[in-house]
This record gives sequence, structure tokens and C-alpha cells, in this order.
Amino acid sequence: MFKKKEKIENETNKYKNKAMEFINHQQKIDELMEQAKSKAKERKNSLGDVLGNLELLIELIKSYSKGEYRNISKKTIATVIGAILYFVSPIDMIPDFIIGLGFVDDAAVISYTIKKISGELNEYDKWKKSQNPLE
Repeated sequence: MFKKKEKIENETNKYKNKAMEFINHQQKIDELMEQAKSKAKERKNSLGDVLGNLELLIELIKSYSKGEYRNISKKTIATVIGAILYFVSPIDMIPDFIIGLGFVDDAAVISYTIKKISGELNEYDKWKKSQNPLE
């Protein structure tokens, strides 16, 4: 199990560095979030329980990039953007075209990221719900 976790962490770190290029570029973030939403919609059956959490990550990035929610570190935002970059990339640990397995690594990276930032993600979720109390 340790090897898998280490491998996932190494992969997310590769994308985290690229994610820094996105943080202050609204158009890049918007395009990336649209790619992620589209891919998530296409593969919703493959993603299972991870789908709802992925949607929350996408909302977090959108809120951050619009300046609506800034109670989170840039490091955490880079981690989330890196995970989403990994998710939309067709070339990763297990290429997406491998039927039945291509999204296992994507789900693992999203799950790993959610676990890693769970405290901050919970705070964002509370904030988001307080903005729309009727939903």
C-alpha cells in the first residue's frame, strides 16, 4: 500500500508544479474546469463516489479564481489544480484508453487530494453552503 501512496504523491507533485501557472490566469482555469466537468460527465459511472468530491474541488477552484473564496493557501489551490490537471490528462500512470482501468488512477489521485486537504475542503463546503442557505 505504501508504494501506491508514494507513487500517487509523486504523480500529483509533477502536476502541482504546472498548476502554479494556472493560479492567476482566469481563462486557463475556466478552460481547465470545463475540461474536467466534461470528462467527469463522460465517465461518471467509472468515477463512482469520487464524482461528488471532484465536483466540490471544481467549485472550490472556480470560487478561488473569481476571488469569492480566498480562505485557503496557494499551496492547497495548486494541489487541487494539479489533481485536476492529472485527471484531464489522457497520459498518466494508467492511460485513460485502457477500458476498465484507465480511470482507477484518476479516482485515486482525486481521493488522495481530497484526503490531503480535507480540513480546508470542509471549511470551503461550509462557506459555500452559508452563501446559499436555501439550497
